Amino acid sequence: MLARALSRAGISPNAISATGLVFGVVAGILLWRTGQAEGLARVVMLLAAAASIQLRLLCNMLDGMVAIEGGRRTPYGEIFNDMPDRFADVAILVGAGYSLSAFAWGRELGWTAGMLAVLTAYVRLLGGAMGTRQYFLGPMAKPHRMATITIACVLSTFEPLVHWHGQIIALALGVVIVGSIVTFVRRTARIVADLKAR
Repeated sequence: MLARALSRAGISPNAISATGLVFGVVAGILLWRTGQAEGLARVVMLLAAAASIQLRLLCNMLDGMVAIEGGRRTPYGEIFNDMPDRFADVAILVGAGYSLSAFAWGRELGWTAGMLAVLTAYVRLLGGAMGTRQYFLGPMAKPHRMATITIACVLSTFEPLVHWHGQIIALALGVVIVGSIVTFVRRTARIVADLKAR
């Protein structure tokens, strides 16, 4: 229904994809700012970041629906469909890393998670370029990464009850990193198997 309404309003799939990137960047900035925030301000920023991540995913779903169901595909639509996702992933994960101001290695966690998120997408696209299926399997595909960070944002609002500040987001980034490595290996192995079977 929403996709149909957007299509009727003349909103292009590429504009929806770009809006998803904006929500991703907003989420990353909000996460970064939570590193120095306390009390109610931190809770509001964490919940706003979680909402922005989910709005980013909603845009990711709607752009394809408008393009296909609304017959609004463009020759360069795949660029708008995929490239903003990579920037949004990095913005959110790196923002989460920079929120860990109490951790000496917080930034490194964020950058590592961001790099691995891009690599999981890279190997998927590489397989497609080599003529195999594009494998979206996990355990840490984009929806799983974003669900992990969203849940961490919500749970982090309760951290003051146990005198924590960032431990849950640090754990979530660790889960994303390990899961992304497994995802990268699984996708690569599936592509290699497909190529060998030719």
